[in-house]
Amino acid sequence: MEAVTQTFSAKLQKHRRAIRLFCAATLFTSPLLLAEPALADFRVCNSTQNLVGVAIGYRAQGGWISEGWWQVPASTCATLIEGELQSRYYYLYAEDAARGGRWTGDVNMCVAENEFKINGVDDCYARSFQRMGFKEYDTGRQGSWMVQLSDTPGTQESQN
Repeated sequence: MEAVTQTFSAKLQKHRRAIRLFCAATLFTSPLLLAEPALADFRVCNSTQNLVGVAIGYRAQGGWISEGWWQVPASTCATLIEGELQSRYYYLYAEDAARGGRWTGDVNMCVAENEFKINGVDDCYARSFQRMGFKEYDTGRQGSWMVQLSDTPGTQESQN
């Protein structure tokens, strides 16, 4: 009987060690299992009280591209580019749909009145597009970026 008790005790001890190792491994890996994947993208948040139309420009392998319009309702955000950002510089142009205010910059790119994706930034008028000044954003090669549009003068993004 004593031999059976010793065998049982040895097995129990072995199982306890295995359970402790499993618990320790779970303790260290569970934050990795529970963490949500990092989202990388280019987002625009509209802090105004009006609908804003947004266009973005960037340099792709085939050359310059401008595209729009994303409609960003008041107090919401929109993702313009999903996934890891591929360029260092992105360009943004936006218009307040109700009051006509604009967020502009010094880099001219083409836009269209309706939804568009335009290759190239030259000869906008000759190609039946409009030319608008986009603001440059240096992302420093970060994987994601967010621009906050506000109508409060003196903020990073002020309405013109």
